[in-house]
Amino acid sequence: MSGIVWALLGAASAVILAGMGSAYGVGVAGQAAAGVVTEDPSKFAKVLIMQLLPGTQGIYGLLVAFIALSKVGLLGGGALDLSLETGLLIFVACLPIAIVGLVSAIHQGRTSVASIGIVAKKPEQFGKAMLFPAMVETYAILALLISILAVSSIQV
Repeated sequence: MSGIVWALLGAASAVILAGMGSAYGVGVAGQAAAGVVTEDPSKFAKVLIMQLLPGTQGIYGLLVAFIALSKVGLLGGGALDLSLETGLLIFVACLPIAIVGLVSAIHQGRTSVASIGIVAKKPEQFGKAMLFPAMVETYAILALLISILAVSSIQV
């Protein structure tokens, strides 16, 4: 396989895996949020924020994919002729957000479900409840930074 194929696989992996994790996380949190809103519609805004948190990993994967596609010239109108080594480097550089995005979004969704339970019983504890899923977000941000730095530092 040529270098451009590996670079495209890296970009696709970042979008697909992080997006799958976000879809799962937002889905499970949405189910919990819907149950809370059924009982008390006034809590909609608070539980919606909790539901949205696991969606950020999908955005991070998309951002890394845009950077990678731009790096290889695909967003500028013409793909560069990449060596196999360069394509593999871009593929590997996309893996941190792909893998960590998948795993952290799933766990952030589960943590958001627990935090939605806190808001359901004690809405005044919303600020504290937000901290639990936000802690999971830290690792997605670290993976995002590593992927951006790695992709950006590759010479094409």
